[in-house]
Amino acid sequence: MSIGRSGRVVIEIDPLLKRELHAVLAKNGMTMKDWFVKSAMNCIKSGALEMDAEEELSAVVGEIRQGRQYA
Repeated sequence: MSIGRSGRVVIEIDPLLKRELHAVLAKNGMTMKDWFVKSAMNCIKSGALEMDAEEELSAVVGEIRQGRQYA
């Protein structure tokens, strides 16, 4: 993945995961940008990612693909 100089972050994720995330964020009065910036700042402050975050995301994606809804 290339790293440009603009302030844009472009990622490709499962469309269902994206819809579910947008729905949860909207319920909490947040945008994707709000959530990303908050998460990025927490990552920078702590100097690391939570070890379980990737595993948790994989589990959620798997459950969404099996038809479970989180919104």
